[in-house]
Amino acid sequence: MENLRKTKHGYDLMNDPARNKGTAFTAEEREAYGLRGLLPPRIFSIHQQMQRVMENFQRKPTDLEKYIFMTSLQDRNEDLFYYTVMQHLSMMMPILYTPTVGQACMEYAHIYRRPHGMFISIHDKGHIREMLQNWHYEDVRVIVVTDGERILGLGDLGANGMGIPVGKLTLYTACAGIHPSQCLPVTLDVGTNNDSLLRDPLYIGIPQGRVRGEDYDALVAEFVAAVTEVFPRAVIQLEDFGNQNAFRLLHGYRDKACVFDDDIQGTAGVTLAGMLSALGMTGGALKDQKYLYLGAGEAGIGIGDLVVNAMMKAGMSEADAKLRNWFFDSKGLVVQSRTDLVEHKRPYAHDHDFLTDFLTAIETLKPTGIIGVSGQGQTFTKPIIEAMARLNDRPLIFALSNPTSKSECTAQQAYEWSDGRAVFASGSPFAPVAYNGQIFVPGQANNAYVFPGVGLGLVASGATRVPDEMFAAAAVTLAGMAEPSDLAQGRIYPALERIREVSARIAVAVAEVAYAEGLATLPRPDDLPAYVQSLMYVPSYE
Repeated sequence: MENLRKTKHGYDLMNDPARNKGTAFTAEEREAYGLRGLLPPRIFSIHQQMQRVMENFQRKPTDLEKYIFMTSLQDRNEDLFYYTVMQHLSMMMPILYTPTVGQACMEYAHIYRRPHGMFISIHDKGHIREMLQNWHYEDVRVIVVTDGERILGLGDLGANGMGIPVGKLTLYTACAGIHPSQCLPVTLDVGTNNDSLLRDPLYIGIPQGRVRGEDYDALVAEFVAAVTEVFPRAVIQLEDFGNQNAFRLLHGYRDKACVFDDDIQGTAGVTLAGMLSALGMTGGALKDQKYLYLGAGEAGIGIGDLVVNAMMKAGMSEADAKLRNWFFDSKGLVVQSRTDLVEHKRPYAHDHDFLTDFLTAIETLKPTGIIGVSGQGQTFTKPIIEAMARLNDRPLIFALSNPTSKSECTAQQAYEWSDGRAVFASGSPFAPVAYNGQIFVPGQANNAYVFPGVGLGLVASGATRVPDEMFAAAAVTLAGMAEPSDLAQGRIYPALERIREVSARIAVAVAEVAYAEGLATLPRPDDLPAYVQSLMYVPSYE
């Protein structure tokens, strides 16, 4: 005889991560919801539950196991998950995002347990609107979408790239208080050109090569149109698209919908903030700096564009500002004589001899800072950093590629090879470095300083578009929050423990841009900072 499970039973409540409290259900709740006997009799607070979580977290032998453990907790109890993450943010961020999320994405098909978002494949064209209506929440405010082609510095991971939208939206909630029910991760599965994934019998995506051209564009167009219809108040964040699609999708949709690309604009915002903050250590003005970028993809060009914008606001002409920003790609210096440049590099093709050696470019151009966005580890060699230290009293060394294995140099290398004079920042976290009797705390140019606050500001104002001015405002706000005590330790960003304060202030600055430029659809509250704070989710069982 078939044993049918009862409906509306307490057991179902315990399997709903949005409502489950586990051992924290009160005696009254246990009676009311049919939970008596389904839980141990002792009632625990959320803080006591967190202590149990952390005890088990610390037992896990590897960072990947810790990632799996925490995502499993997220599947069971969202409030407890976010309470734990927010109480241990510096410890959790490297696990739930870079660098561990990179390993998680590479193995995503093999550690897959439960869906955390929506997979929309190239075969779903014509059905995306109805698919989005399958999502179990109606009031979605932030969507992070990827096609998995350029996951961190790891390349094409196809549908395995879902770990990135999931991780980004976890940070939206933990760092800026966007409610979990308002977050939707999406992967557009258009195939993969990664042979190892195509040979993997457990790969979760469609086992075919990447679709490009008209079919690809039609899928993206249908997706954006469906989002604006089903979730009309949602912000769409483009994430980890390949260079050939990232720029054109951003430029194609930014004036049609509330769309931005974190790899281009968010990276630019956090890097510009670091440059501005570093002036408190190096002296001088932004317009006096000259930057040489190793890498001319979406991150590098995005940074260059925002830096040029900031230099123009400081009184420079566009031409002069661009001459303060030089790019070096996989073939060499980006110059006018080259005939192999793609469209997004051409504005930075200066009139100069073509150089194929990065060290020679440094010796010739004499930059005040080098910005690594190459995705190639250990490319800032000892001679390169020594040259920067010879040319500058306080050389700016930004090794921004992720994950840690792709970083252009380590913090220890930057400080030791510059005799402790480097102003260093990295994309992935590095531990403090002891050198010559001083402890240096390296800054992490983590996009989490910027994109969650930008998203919160967009939600708070009901903005319809995301202009670059919002990221410029975010950069200035973030730079202003680095305390003298931070700079004294070599850290050009505020401590991660202040991230919700950072996000709230950035949200206010972004909302002010939306109001000033007529992009807001919601009335400006009398007390905007207080209103922003009121929107921020705080995990509890109240």
